[in-house]
Amino acid sequence: QKELETANHPRIRLLRIEKMVSDYPMTDIKAVGWDTCTPESVADFSAVAYFFARELEQKEHVPVGVIEASWGGTPAEAWTSLDALSADASLMPVFRYRADMMDRESATLLELQKMQSEVDRKLAQGQSATMPWHPDPDAWAPGALFNGMIAPLVSLPIRGVIWYQGESNTDPEQAPVYERLFSTLIQDWRAKWGIGDFSFLFVQIANYGHAELWPVIRDAQRRSLAVANTGMAVTIDIGETEEIHPSDKQDVGHRLALLARAIAYGEHVEDSGPLFRQAAPEGAGMRVWFDHADSGLIARGDRLNGFEIAGADGKFVAAKAEIAGDTVTVSSDSVAKPVYVRYGWAADPHCNLFNRDELPASPFTSQP
Repeated sequence: QKELETANHPRIRLLRIEKMVSDYPMTDIKAVGWDTCTPESVADFSAVAYFFARELEQKEHVPVGVIEASWGGTPAEAWTSLDALSADASLMPVFRYRADMMDRESATLLELQKMQSEVDRKLAQGQSATMPWHPDPDAWAPGALFNGMIAPLVSLPIRGVIWYQGESNTDPEQAPVYERLFSTLIQDWRAKWGIGDFSFLFVQIANYGHAELWPVIRDAQRRSLAVANTGMAVTIDIGETEEIHPSDKQDVGHRLALLARAIAYGEHVEDSGPLFRQAAPEGAGMRVWFDHADSGLIARGDRLNGFEIAGADGKFVAAKAEIAGDTVTVSSDSVAKPVYVRYGWAADPHCNLFNRDELPASPFTSQP
């Protein structure tokens, strides 16, 4: 509420795309129109996008226009064109997952109807009751949201994209292909716009206590940094164990803005926390090197937490970790010949490695 009270920024303009699914690429959008940023116009806008735009406007001293195209709880394949998805045989699991989802849909709808009847009965009796979340199957169709909400925009000149998604691709069938899928999405959008490799900045999904495969998605996002002109805002320190949508949007917007200032505008600012570079056995332990560690590494708290090591069998155990300059040494008495190391490998990990620029290290695994 306090942020809204001061959200008057005449040099920030907002355009919100209404939700739209389509079987084919659309040429026009559903939207009210561009609004000047005021407490009223930004109240229902993306908070992350607002904080991002506010910092850019203040630091770069230029007008900033932000287009919000979003649909909560949707997978990356819905935002990727069908021609890009179908051109890559390694992405066929995307279509298999869609087929399985639709095969289950009739039974799922029947179960939801029964649940709704029970909820209605309880509410009529003055009891509290809620329905479980269920995805909109139309919005989950491969290409559907690209066609309806992104394709109409590709004729517009843009400076870059900020992206916050990944939670809806954590199913065991989906998570293993996310790195390939997300990289395809980035390259697909750039090809459709045809204005070069514009900055594509994304948020690594935050810590959350009820999501087994979220570490897999986080590492897939980290590996996607191999695509040129990309940047990743790490949020492993600002999530909430019981809330899938953490309330701290300011830090997310700030970290995205740091990336934009460095990648899109060429400023000499540190734009990332430590990123895993390589690891190698050293004595009875391992040494880990990081990028974005020139300012030095620090542990928030009494000691460094969150590291595990494994031998050739791939069975990870908690390890003792110590900062040594711009590297970390890791060891465990139970692993005589370590081969792999990982960090922050849990849905809601207790990990506390930062650089001295107060930016958190990304979770990672050195295991292929």
